[in-house]
Amino acid sequence: MNGILNVYKEKGYTSHDVVAKLRGILHQKKIGHTGTLDPDATGVLPVCLGKATKVCDLLTDERKSYEAVLLLGRETDTQDISGRILKESPVQVSEDGVRECLAGFIGEGMQVPPMYSAIKIHGRRLYELARQGVEVERKARPVHFYDITVLELKLPRVRFSVTCSRGTYIRTLCYDIGVKLGCGGCMESLVRTRVGIFGLEDSHTLDEIAASVEESGVPKGLVSLDRLFSDLAEVVLQPRGDKLARNGNVFHVSYMEKRSRRDWRHLQEVRVYDSEGCFVGIYYYREGHFYLKKMFY
Repeated sequence: MNGILNVYKEKGYTSHDVVAKLRGILHQKKIGHTGTLDPDATGVLPVCLGKATKVCDLLTDERKSYEAVLLLGRETDTQDISGRILKESPVQVSEDGVRECLAGFIGEGMQVPPMYSAIKIHGRRLYELARQGVEVERKARPVHFYDITVLELKLPRVRFSVTCSRGTYIRTLCYDIGVKLGCGGCMESLVRTRVGIFGLEDSHTLDEIAASVEESGVPKGLVSLDRLFSDLAEVVLQPRGDKLARNGNVFHVSYMEKRSRRDWRHLQEVRVYDSEGCFVGIYYYREGHFYLKKMFY
């Protein structure tokens, strides 16, 4: 089975738990997730099946959107509500001051990843070291916050939405906001609402997916691989071009169906289908010919 499932990850599951359970539901080994979510977090977790595992990295690179609740006045060792309390402080900030502070994080920035994370340093996961009481120096990494919007302000809690680049820790954003406001802060809850084209409104729980497989043999909400590239122009081949494309060879524009022909000079990449409508892969155009970029056939 090939495609992408938009799984709603429920609280208590790790991303690896979701993959393991799907292997049991679908009786399929070749499955990969597209970026971890903490066990306490919920929301969108695209999972790739079969040939779609080739695009796991692509989906990992996509912008991600979240809704989070920041609790001001408390710092923990995990930077979220589940951690050991390190410090509590009075919250003496105004609502306008909070809004201004959050807006100040929009754009390019640097973020030091938390100790409780899966990043490896010298072959060891940071969270493994943190559980042993060891703290090591971490280099700040570039991040980008495209949007941060306050949704509700009931101090000491701030509910906000954020859209950001890959590798961004919302726990750390909450911690950094608390530091900037001078009272400390930690993340109380987190819901991932979007990864690329996959939104919360179209996600399905593991139970829903299991029920649909039992009923029809097909998991609920399975998205075809080529839909990820729906923003690219479509090329359909004549039968004589099928073998060339399926083998990843270069082919001339004359091998396309007439309905696919157009001025390609301004387009860099296209999605290619054989004469039977099967998605072959992503090609790029150069001087009358198409060259393979990524094969999915």
